[in-house]
Amino acid sequence: MRAPAVPLITVDPYFSVWSESDRLTDTDTRHWTNKSNKIVGILEVDGEKNCFMSTVEGMPVMEQKALEIDALNTTYVFANDKVELTLQFTTPVVPYDLYLLTRPVSYLKASCKAVDGNAHNVVIRIHASEELCLNERGQMAVESAEVEIGGGIKAIKMGAVEQNILNKLGDDVRIDWGYFYLAVKGEGAKTCTCKPADTEEMSYITVCADISKESALVAFAYDDIQSLIYFGDPLKSYWNKDGETIETAIAKAYADYDLCMQKSAVFAADLTAKAVAAGGEKYAELLSLAYRQIIAAHKLVLDNNNELLYISKECFSNGCAATVDVSYPSIPMFLYYNPELVIGMMRPIFKYANGCVYPYDEARVWPFDFAPHDVGCYPFLNQQVYSSGIDPAHQMPVEECGNMLVMAAATSVAMNDVSYAAMNIENLEKWSKYLIQYGNDPEHQLCTDDFAGHLAHNCNLSLKAIMGIAGLGVIYKMMGNVAKFDELVAKAKEMAASWAERAANGDGSYRLAFDVEGSFSMKYNAIWDKLFDLNIFPKEVLRSEFLSYAGRMQKYGMPLDNRRTYTKSDWLVWTATFAETKEEFEAFIAPLWDAYNESESRVPMTDWYETVDARQCGFQHRTVQGGLFIKMLADSGICKVK
Repeated sequence: MRAPAVPLITVDPYFSVWSESDRLTDTDTRHWTNKSNKIVGILEVDGEKNCFMSTVEGMPVMEQKALEIDALNTTYVFANDKVELTLQFTTPVVPYDLYLLTRPVSYLKASCKAVDGNAHNVVIRIHASEELCLNERGQMAVESAEVEIGGGIKAIKMGAVEQNILNKLGDDVRIDWGYFYLAVKGEGAKTCTCKPADTEEMSYITVCADISKESALVAFAYDDIQSLIYFGDPLKSYWNKDGETIETAIAKAYADYDLCMQKSAVFAADLTAKAVAAGGEKYAELLSLAYRQIIAAHKLVLDNNNELLYISKECFSNGCAATVDVSYPSIPMFLYYNPELVIGMMRPIFKYANGCVYPYDEARVWPFDFAPHDVGCYPFLNQQVYSSGIDPAHQMPVEECGNMLVMAAATSVAMNDVSYAAMNIENLEKWSKYLIQYGNDPEHQLCTDDFAGHLAHNCNLSLKAIMGIAGLGVIYKMMGNVAKFDELVAKAKEMAASWAERAANGDGSYRLAFDVEGSFSMKYNAIWDKLFDLNIFPKEVLRSEFLSYAGRMQKYGMPLDNRRTYTKSDWLVWTATFAETKEEFEAFIAPLWDAYNESESRVPMTDWYETVDARQCGFQHRTVQGGLFIKMLADSGICKVK
């Protein structure tokens, strides 16, 4: 698959650098927001300079011979008539090691070999621009300084002269506080502040090394000093929870490079093998490309009680933080690899629902008997910002209640531990009662994919209510209350029977809205019936609905519903997971692979695109691509209720 954008550095929503072209020299490297985050790579062979990363006016470029991407590594091969250069970018964000998951250090290993049989003097130079530590180039003055790391590592840092920590929030913004670090270890390693070309107007920091005989290891690092505001408290990233400095983190990164590469290789190979087994080669390529994006749209911190908070950012959506209907589609990947992180997603929502706001004002406390949508705008988590906070006009009650109940149930089953859900049973019970009252036939309210506008009597939203109610039943069963489990599952089955009767089109398909005859939509919310193995819906209902989708397909996938021709990648794969055979699944997701392979929209994987021409409708770099892992999750049986 030709990646629409290639991951290079993928740590968090601020420290994220991509190549949005087929060749690394076609365009300058960019932040996921498409703004330039320019890093220039130059190879000097016997005194002749060639560019291999980003653009340098008037400088010849090396020919790119190969590009390979797996879950944690991006490897390029370049060549000219004298040498071949291999670059391997690695951000070792393995999901089971929370230190590595958050340590803000990304690697670039560079090695070279002669292709003409002669010996050559080869020097590699990496120039990093001020754009890495500013919201916009030229925004303010920057300063740089050499840094003492030790162990033969040469390092230099750069940051704004005026340090205003956590000074802004929003979506299309980049960090302008803290310090970017560039380090190198290798023969003749050096640092300086030289520019890649005389025409460059920005400030740069530079490292270089001789790779004539041995490889060089470059490290990109970022110390954000403070990461989030959480109900008034500034919090640091998980990696420096014990006061570790960025200099120590860089030193450790060099010391454990071989171990990190081993962990990365094992993880990437395992992901590929299991994805191929579950859904085929194209499915594996989708997951491999999505993985680093999903991680880099989160920030992991500890609150003042030393409890994990795993905060997502709604990238190119609205910048909301800890959004419930963004967490919900993302959880399949985390349920599979580390469900503790899903608890970290839910924790801010429960805290806010329990009355916490900052600054405290009783008028700002969450007043509703349904779940919130979010807890702020990244990186400030103080109260909901969506729909003007607590304005009742545009909330998402059924959507968020169902999401939270399913998330709590799925996490409990995946961890075989119901203790966290039990701690929050009062809210879960309240939200389930809301679904019982309003979820059978939702009134005029928004669901997560109503880009075409609000819709009353939404059949898919009703499915979410049904699965949320069943989810609470699962929680009670794990708490030892089988009678309550039976009661709630019976209620869910009663609602499901009514749903099947009222939503039927009469031809085996089911409607977008109960009152719109002949309409259709992807019924992705019902997939939890398959994962939980509760048999809430008759199997023939879900089967006939899935079979009806074949007639809805466009060139690049099935539309979300009959109102428009766009679709969502996460829901498309959830829907594909209803397939009874691997072959059916592969056929359903093949157009999604084609969309990323052929789209003119060169951005980190969009989840909202047109099925007729594969162009991005909106959104990019969002965590919801964690939903693509749902087929692996389903095959694993991790969420099957015992």
